[in-house]
Amino acid sequence: MKRYQTADEFFKNETQWKSELAKLRKVLLAMPLEETVKWGGPVYTVDGKNVVGVAGFKDWVALWFFQGGLLKDPDGVFVNAQSGTTKAMRQWRFTDGKQIRVAPIKAYVKEAIELARAGKSIKPDRDKPVVVPPELTNALAKNKKARMAFEKMSKGCRREYAEYIASAKQNETKQRRLGKILPMIAGGGGLNDKYR
Repeated sequence: MKRYQTADEFFKNETQWKSELAKLRKVLLAMPLEETVKWGGPVYTVDGKNVVGVAGFKDWVALWFFQGGLLKDPDGVFVNAQSGTTKAMRQWRFTDGKQIRVAPIKAYVKEAIELARAGKSIKPDRDKPVVVPPELTNALAKNKKARMAFEKMSKGCRREYAEYIASAKQNETKQRRLGKILPMIAGGGGLNDKYR
């Protein structure tokens, strides 16, 4: 997925869902939100808090509600795209432009804005134990610098690395990921530092 610097650049260059994305953008810009770019894609905020993002995928275009787990969802439109990983974020998928109906979208966004302004959010579980998969344990045992840096990291950083390896389904993917992250760990950086 290409990372864009501006929302205009994103909407100009995303071609597969161009009309659907333009329609969603028009709805979001009509709301009391600020359009910005985070993680290479458009995100709409209120008072500096992430409310909703928009993205195009192979089979659908989606709205991401950052605190969607708190929304009522009377129409049953939400999908937890990372079930077991995220408690807060929910995705609303559209496979056809006709599914993009302005009134329901505005109702969901309005509720999300109200929650953000009220300071309501689902907090991450920081007490969750770090379960380091054997592949990462073995790789760290062979790399003293990375092992020492890993041991000094915060629990959250260690958990991100551990879950990144554990979530790979195939051994080849795990090995490729290990090759990518060992230099990052040795350098003392977190897996997702570039997004913060």
